[in-house]
Amino acid sequence: MKKTFTKLSTALLTGLLITGFTVNAQTTTYASVETLHKKEVAKKDSAATANASLKNTATVAAVKADDAVDTAWHPQRRLWGYAFGDAYYVQHAPPLTSAQGKENNYYQTPTGRNAFQFRRIYLGYDYDINKKFKAEVLLAAEPNENTAPTTATSSVVNGDNLADGRMSFYIKNFNLRVREVWNGTDFVIGEMSTPGFALNESGTNAPTSLSEATWSYRSVERTITDFHKNNSYDVGAALQGTFDPKTKNYGYVFMIGDNTQSNLTTVYNPNSTVSPTNPNPNTGFFKIFYGDLWAKFLDKKLYVDLYADYAQTSSSVASAAVASGTIDPQEHNMFKIFVAYNAKPFTIGVEAYTQKLKNAMINTADKTVDDATVNAISVWIRGMIVKDKWSYFARYDNYNPDTKFNNAATYSVNSNGYSSFDPTTKEQFVTAGIDYTPAKNIHFMPNVWFTQYKTQYDPTHTGYVPDNHTLVYRMTFFYTFGK
Repeated sequence: MKKTFTKLSTALLTGLLITGFTVNAQTTTYASVETLHKKEVAKKDSAATANASLKNTATVAAVKADDAVDTAWHPQRRLWGYAFGDAYYVQHAPPLTSAQGKENNYYQTPTGRNAFQFRRIYLGYDYDINKKFKAEVLLAAEPNENTAPTTATSSVVNGDNLADGRMSFYIKNFNLRVREVWNGTDFVIGEMSTPGFALNESGTNAPTSLSEATWSYRSVERTITDFHKNNSYDVGAALQGTFDPKTKNYGYVFMIGDNTQSNLTTVYNPNSTVSPTNPNPNTGFFKIFYGDLWAKFLDKKLYVDLYADYAQTSSSVASAAVASGTIDPQEHNMFKIFVAYNAKPFTIGVEAYTQKLKNAMINTADKTVDDATVNAISVWIRGMIVKDKWSYFARYDNYNPDTKFNNAATYSVNSNGYSSFDPTTKEQFVTAGIDYTPAKNIHFMPNVWFTQYKTQYDPTHTGYVPDNHTLVYRMTFFYTFGK
């Protein structure tokens, strides 16, 4: 019995040992398998991560390659244009016999007149010949409201209109730009915008902060210097540059031109008497010089622009209208400052200038020749009501054509090149309106257009004309395409 028990115990112990080894072996096997599985998964994850990294690297490289393509220079060949005009009603205007308001769009327009009118149509084409050279072409039609001929057989009042009163395109710009003649400076030759107020050449070294571009409502009215006939464009050559090409906060424009705009006033027939159809032979012998310094401060919020020009317009000419029998050389020069502050809700601007017209007036009483000094200032504000939908604008101008006008004298105008100049009448101009933009580059702008005329003559003078005004209610429309 004892032996039997001993045998059973030995068998049981052996079985337990065998079972333990088996279980341990199985556990070890399971652990090894699990470890191998984890290692395999880790390898796969590592491979996947590596593949993903490679793919990301490839993607980034592809994106960079695409960016390199996107940012590469592409030649610009662009047809563009814009137009603006009004549906207007003239609530009040001076009599048709009045000479007040010669420079405005509604000169000698009768009270009560109403119509739809285009005031400007532009059709332009920009062509990059290559990365260095660019050509610009601009056709313009800019008729005045008054298209009536001066007599039954003469030409119409405004040269932008055809003889039958229809609109006509003329060449306003036609020039060649040479980019980067040196770092930060372009050279332009041909017929081009002057730095007086009109330049807005983004993507070049020309300024984009002059008065017309900053005012932004040329479709409502010209800037004050444009209104009173400073050259907006001319035939000549110019350097347009920046002092800091990377940031473009400071720059300059220097230009020399014919002082003719697009008129062919150098044509002269020496076998005929000098007349409006046979221009002064001196015209074309003289040039006008334009200079401009512009700057942007306070993170491009503050614009400052200083402008000057000078032109001699004639040499000494014989004249029986003066006691000496000779009118000395005529010339004119302007000094102007423009300042604007651009905040997010609004932009406010001030433009002021003084201009001297030498030997521009003849005192018919004592037969002497006098100079005229023009002073003018314009203050305006524009701002946003609803972003990209509703805006507002308002402006006030004060214009004095001659600060030393003798109200007891009688003058005849002798301003060579300023045929609409009238030293006898001061003007105050006001406009205000709302700008509705239903879609980008489309504007509808109900506005009021008002000019007050005040004579400088003494009330007892034979040339005295009572104060008067022009008041027009307008729905102005403006749209742009191609740019």
